[in-house]
Amino acid sequence: MKKDIHPNYRSVVFKDVSSDFAVLTRSTVDTTETIQWEDGKEYPLFKVDISSSSHPFYTGTQKVLDTEGRVERFNKKYRRRK
Repeated sequence: MKKDIHPNYRSVVFKDVSSDFAVLTRSTVDTTETIQWEDGKEYPLFKVDISSSSHPFYTGTQKVLDTEGRVERFNKKYRRRK
């Protein structure tokens, strides 16, 4: 393989800033911060705004929109007049 053309693939901690959830995985993302992980080692830290622990779909707080009657209202508003 050619040197210096491949991204730096390493272990990185992704941390959700809206909850206390973090996951250690491998990535090529560039980071400036580091964090000490549970194993005592220090890893690069990448902060994310939303993850599965704070997303409304996965937490069960997602609101369902009331779509009942939308088609009927559309047809009533735009029906053809003969």
